[in-house]
Amino acid sequence: MWGCLLTTLSLQAQDNRLLRDSLKMVTEQVEYHPDSIELRLQKAALNMQLEQWEYAKDEYDVVIRLEPKNLTAHYYRAYANEKLFRYRFARYDYETVLTQAPSNFEARLGLALLNQKDKRYQEAMDQINVLVQQHPDSAIAFAARAGMEKERELYSLAEYDYSKAVVLEPQNTDYLLARADIRILLGRITEAREDLDLLVSLGVPRAALSAFYRRLKK
Repeated sequence: MWGCLLTTLSLQAQDNRLLRDSLKMVTEQVEYHPDSIELRLQKAALNMQLEQWEYAKDEYDVVIRLEPKNLTAHYYRAYANEKLFRYRFARYDYETVLTQAPSNFEARLGLALLNQKDKRYQEAMDQINVLVQQHPDSAIAFAARAGMEKERELYSLAEYDYSKAVVLEPQNTDYLLARADIRILLGRITEAREDLDLLVSLGVPRAALSAFYRRLKK
């Protein structure tokens, strides 16, 4: 176990070194071409990968100042602001994207999840309902709504939406596990067991599901 952990940490450290090297190169290029939107977007993307949220936000600020309608910059600045707990500013950017592109999936989902995190539950549900209507073939949309419903203890609605997600992506183990969890909460033990057994048949180690199998017996 420790060997695997050390290997993982070593690979992460190597990836971070490569990202930092790339960031250094792009930063030097930005100094020579400060008005290059492409370079600043590249730098911001590297900042994001390194979880340097403040630096990323600053780069997106510059891009938006140079090109106010750059939706990519607005979307990712919203994400960075969310990480910085600046929810009001994040909401502004998500809404800016949706004003220009009302069917943008990522921005609509981001806004819905942001509102849920900010305890603006009705707005969150309104946004996620619009997303489901706009993208009825998206398993992600149904699963996101199910997650919100579970948080509000609307378990029957959550089970329905996870089931829709499973129909759209039958081998998605995350959705199956989430549905099993909900079915246990609802006392639908037989169906929950079927989900867990299906997960095992899909390659999930039974030992990894032992806590869920124990819950079936309570």
